[in-house]
Amino acid sequence: MSSERPINPRFAEDVHFNLVAQGQPKYRTRTDKPVRYLTVVDKEGGAVLGYVWAGDEDDAAAWAPRKAAGGRALAEGGHWHARLQEAKERGLSPSQALSEMLSNPEGNRGRALSGSLTDAANADVVKALAQGE
Repeated sequence: MSSERPINPRFAEDVHFNLVAQGQPKYRTRTDKPVRYLTVVDKEGGAVLGYVWAGDEDDAAAWAPRKAAGGRALAEGGHWHARLQEAKERGLSPSQALSEMLSNPEGNRGRALSGSLTDAANADVVKALAQGE
């Protein structure tokens, strides 16, 4: 019995790589640069569901669900992510996307709170705010 292992015949085959399209353009979801954020509240009762933040320096923007709002905040996030995606596809900067959200504040279960646009040192500050409430 030979201890030599047979060579897989597939190693002799030609290898071909197909380039895959990059997909839809997206904002980055991390930045350590200054951001602005707005508060999204529940249409029923006004509880905070989360925050949409954006920073132009790193072309970054995302939804930060409020931990205390649970599943309702996570479900609402789909709407705000979709709005950010649409804004990016139209070539808007992250700050322009935030301004647009404030001018048309309605979401599925929530709405952007008028006058809530606030500055933060970076995205981690907003994420910590969403986790700690």
